[in-house]
Amino acid sequence: MQQDLIHLLKVNPDYQKLVATRSRFGWTLTWIMMAVYYGFILLIAFDKEFLSTRIGDGVMTWGMPLGLFVIVFTVLITGIYVRRANGEFDELTAAIRKQVLK
Repeated sequence: MQQDLIHLLKVNPDYQKLVATRSRFGWTLTWIMMAVYYGFILLIAFDKEFLSTRIGDGVMTWGMPLGLFVIVFTVLITGIYVRRANGEFDELTAAIRKQVLK
């Protein structure tokens, strides 16, 4: 019985669509996040002068807002994934579950 359900699930075109879409979306967000994070790390390693340049007459340097951007970007990209997962991906999962368990 269990193997039959697994086979029905794997051959279901909606399941294949869900896996492909979710994987592509997840990897896209992963690469974007890695570019932002490692870009910041490379900036720290190779352009410390830029990061230590003051903004205006105060004590704030470019490193502070850029570091804050990385943190905020991480939260935003996580929110984007969760929103899509709770919407589109959950709807597809529910539809697949109904089809397979008939």
